[in-house]
Amino acid sequence: MKQLYGLLMVLLTINSVFGQFDNERKELIESEKKSASRSILDVNINPNTLNYDLQYVRLELDLDPAQQYVSGTVTSHFKMLQNSADIYFDLANNLTVSNVKYHGQNLTFQQLNTDEIKINFPAALSAQTTDSLSITYSGVPDGSSDAFVADFTTAGDSVLATLSEPFGAKEWWPTKQSMNDKIEKLDIKITTPAEYTVGSNGKLMSETILGNGRKLTYWQTNYPIPAYLFALGISNYTKLNSTITTSNGSFPFLNYVYPGFATSSTQSTLNWTSTCMQNFEDHFGLYPYRNEKYGHMQFNWGGGMEHATMTSMGGFNQRLIAHELAHQWFGDKLTCGAWNDIWLNEGFATFGEHLTNETLLMTTSQFQTFLSNEIDFITSDPGGSVYIPDSDLNFNRIFNGRLSYGKGGYVLRMMKWVLGDNQFYALLNAYQNNPAFAYNYVKTTDFRDFATSFTGKNFTEFFNDWIFGEGYPIYQIRWTQNINTKKLTFLVGQTTSSPTVAFYEMPLPIRVSGSGGQTAYFVLDHTSNNQYFTQDVGFDVTNVSFNYDRQILTKGSTVTKDNNLAVSDINQKSNNVYPNPAKSFIKISGLEKSTDYEIFSIDGKLIKNGIANPDSEINISAFVKGTYILKFNQQTIKIIKE
Repeated sequence: MKQLYGLLMVLLTINSVFGQFDNERKELIESEKKSASRSILDVNINPNTLNYDLQYVRLELDLDPAQQYVSGTVTSHFKMLQNSADIYFDLANNLTVSNVKYHGQNLTFQQLNTDEIKINFPAALSAQTTDSLSITYSGVPDGSSDAFVADFTTAGDSVLATLSEPFGAKEWWPTKQSMNDKIEKLDIKITTPAEYTVGSNGKLMSETILGNGRKLTYWQTNYPIPAYLFALGISNYTKLNSTITTSNGSFPFLNYVYPGFATSSTQSTLNWTSTCMQNFEDHFGLYPYRNEKYGHMQFNWGGGMEHATMTSMGGFNQRLIAHELAHQWFGDKLTCGAWNDIWLNEGFATFGEHLTNETLLMTTSQFQTFLSNEIDFITSDPGGSVYIPDSDLNFNRIFNGRLSYGKGGYVLRMMKWVLGDNQFYALLNAYQNNPAFAYNYVKTTDFRDFATSFTGKNFTEFFNDWIFGEGYPIYQIRWTQNINTKKLTFLVGQTTSSPTVAFYEMPLPIRVSGSGGQTAYFVLDHTSNNQYFTQDVGFDVTNVSFNYDRQILTKGSTVTKDNNLAVSDINQKSNNVYPNPAKSFIKISGLEKSTDYEIFSIDGKLIKNGIANPDSEINISAFVKGTYILKFNQQTIKIIKE
């Protein structure tokens, strides 16, 4: 997550948190979009770069934070995946390439108006060949995208900072931006005027005074990294360096801050990072970059950006630290495989805030207020999916605070409710350690299928509803109690805020209170509309609460005591559809008379209708395998065709 100006402010009271955080998200989204240029190749994958795997890059750049200018040489080692006579790199066409060296000779090249450089080999390279070339270039990066900006601090000191998400890397260095290839190793060698300090990814290898007032700073990272997570910060920083220690050991903690921020207050806030780190390691697994470091480098945009191993920060606040630190697992180690899947970065980091608020920063009542405000924000519009369809893939939509961030984070809270804390956190730990995903790209379907495999619970419909579908459910819960048996009866109806989801199958959290101060908790497995439930309780119930810990994303739901809801009505009014899943036919049990029915596809198209009799079967043998919606007698039931 980036640019949360409000997060740099002190939290004044819990009642002001949501209003403040809403503004924080707005600031975040606007600044994130600044880093996105709008070339024709601003897509998930540039097809011209599919013929090679970028493996190692050495950047040797000459930079001065007092100048909006870059010059230097970038050497790229790659493995060809196809036979090819040329190779493309993403590079803004306002930067000038002076030469391309290949085995000591100059190659011909063309800089294209699509922000690419096409390089021609003297002879075609064969697939599986490993080779390298060096591009020497210079120019003034387009500062309007905020990917590379030389600026001044409020104290008047020069600062140069980069922020390349999502498409800004090409604005200042030749690379491969496609979301299908991480660079396995980077050597970062930056020459600057001697008075400046350079922050970057990985491990600090050396700082060498060269003479003539120049200094060479050398960083190296050996963890795979996407182009947009490589970053620089250059200024007259004060170093507040120490060590992070958790129960799993220690590693360097490097913080480069503006001199005016080098205070005991900043140091105290930074020291809290160890507490947050321990909490995340307890729930997510080991910090992914222990062999190098963690740290922060200050920049002018406010908020933060999760550059791998060294987050860029506008200021220092516990909640901001928590969000960006969570990204090191989710966003950096595991990176969304397409910008459609950005919630796998931002939703997970937002859930990291949930976890931090609940366990470290807030009281129980404060956390419930936080959740209530999150729900209000997310449900302020009845539509919108967490996953971004191709038809809606644009800059505003990628950085949508309500959907990519807020709802994405809340969906994870609901998964935690469905699975229980222990299994949920075991899932997250296993997910980020899975060899297929670790230090790689993942997509929504990868996470869905892994969750299904790991837990044994099929998450297909959950993701169809909450990630690919839009909106939220509204529940109508009626209840009564038999004064003799003390049995509780519930009738649960549901409507949805968006027609894209016909019905949300969810376990519903219920808390009941008794006249003598008793409390009992139930989970209603809500799988069809207008569904009845009976629960045994040994006391007189005076109150029923639904969603008591805000486990579910809902709005406008009601709970009503209804003495006309007779227990004897259950068998008459409740119907069951079986078999489900089914191969050839389904039947509706409990029908007293014939009734009209309709069957819809999951996207709302009418597939079949007719009349169901008490003893008749509904033939679905011709249906394509998948999920359908059966409607009859004001009930809505999902059926699965095998």
